[in-house]
Amino acid sequence: MAAVMKVRILTVGNKMPKWVQTGFDEYHKRIQPMLTTEVVEIAAAKRAKNPSDANLAQYREQEGQAILAAHATAGREQLWVLDVKGKMLSTENLADKLSDGMQQGDDIALVIGGADGVSPEVLAKADVKWSLSALTLPHPLVRVVLMEQLYRAMSINHNHPYHRGN
Repeated sequence: MAAVMKVRILTVGNKMPKWVQTGFDEYHKRIQPMLTTEVVEIAAAKRAKNPSDANLAQYREQEGQAILAAHATAGREQLWVLDVKGKMLSTENLADKLSDGMQQGDDIALVIGGADGVSPEVLAKADVKWSLSALTLPHPLVRVVLMEQLYRAMSINHNHPYHRGN
């Protein structure tokens, strides 16, 4: 196995419910020896009570600019965007992609967009568009699912017994 890669999770929103933080922290702690991870929380755009479509586009744009600014602070880092229209990956496929990234020496920025999605600019810059599910998932839950899947994939790559695939 190559050197430890770094994954930064660029996520819109903060002040997660306790159950989210507890679940996230559990997998975050477990994965550290295999995959250095960091969470970068990006402030959500201030929303109107009854936003128009133009407002929603403006929110995505504002959050997108902040995501791209956070991504620009890193060196060699692939941009992976979680998007319902992205490519679905099995856990084994994810393990392979992470292994390939390690071999290439790349770090990864994983984007969890805001409540209104991700801006077209962020999607256009994405190296990978990844769908966790065809279901619409609440953004706090995505944090937990994402961290668990990263842990599961790295368990495969390190021959750890956590994953019991087919």
